[in-house]
Amino acid sequence: MGNAIPSNLTFGIFDHLDDNGCDIAQQYADRLRLAEACDGLGFYAYHLAEHHCTPHGRGPSPNLFLSSVAQRTRWIRIGPLVMLLPLYHPLRAFEEICMLDQLSGGRVEVGIGRGSLPIELSYFGMCADAAPGCYAEASEILITAMRGGTLSHKGQHFELSSIPLTLRPHQRPHPPMWIATGRPESALWAAANGANIACLGPSSSVRRITDAFRAHRKENTGEDDQSSFRGLLRMIVIGRSDREARVLAAPAYEHWLASFKFLYEVNELQTPPNLPLTFDEAVENELCVVGSAASVRQTLLSQIDAAGANYLLCQLAFGTLPLDASLYTAATIQSEFMAHLN
Repeated sequence: MGNAIPSNLTFGIFDHLDDNGCDIAQQYADRLRLAEACDGLGFYAYHLAEHHCTPHGRGPSPNLFLSSVAQRTRWIRIGPLVMLLPLYHPLRAFEEICMLDQLSGGRVEVGIGRGSLPIELSYFGMCADAAPGCYAEASEILITAMRGGTLSHKGQHFELSSIPLTLRPHQRPHPPMWIATGRPESALWAAANGANIACLGPSSSVRRITDAFRAHRKENTGEDDQSSFRGLLRMIVIGRSDREARVLAAPAYEHWLASFKFLYEVNELQTPPNLPLTFDEAVENELCVVGSAASVRQTLLSQIDAAGANYLLCQLAFGTLPLDASLYTAATIQSEFMAHLN
């Protein structure tokens, strides 16, 4: 596709808030500085993952951290990607979303999911067999609650009887919804329920998901809906040269990888087969995009086109990357991509 930037391309931030080897309070402060910078640069949203009992995520309560982001920013939208609904009573999840949406002036993007690693859920007494049904029921209740009024539900996991919903989100009818998915089947649920999708993996694999999503949206709405986001996640490091970027990114990825593998190793579990176990594999498998501004621009535009994506989720901070490196990448994405969009 050359160097042409699609007119409908939007840029957001994704963060695991994984252990960077520093004091936790200092890492929180640095991430708030990064969020402030991305707000000023015009990024669309800051999405935060939820993980528990692992250095892979120092933000086990995403909405709590995002309430701080909301007070330090003016424009950037915020949201969990994703809230692990099996660990929430759906009424509690609804009330947290309402509070965050009101505190931010209507800037919340709500990501929901059941979690990718059952051992995290098990620490809270949620068994792997129960999680899918619990998630499906909780998501149904949450979507119903967004409509307001009173809430009643009787199911296998939850029973609610005429509960008055005295809080409501700032956005009407409700904040945008998201799911993270690696399967075309999950994308069908998102398409049918008006949710956005976030995808990770090689562009060719993601394309099967985005094609299924668009086809099902067209089937449901009668047109090829361009308002929904089809997100592509990439870890991005831009340096003043390809070599500088690699020197920064390679050790940072190794640190991130150790955090990712922590719970697998503690519990003697097999790591996912598609997990790149070296930095070079991460680049080859398109998880990491690293280099000078020119090379990163060319690579990202090619991958976005191949994936059928219209939203780039930029993971700018991971592992031991210094804050200055993340800020430089953010500013370069703005100048190389965002400044050329209407």
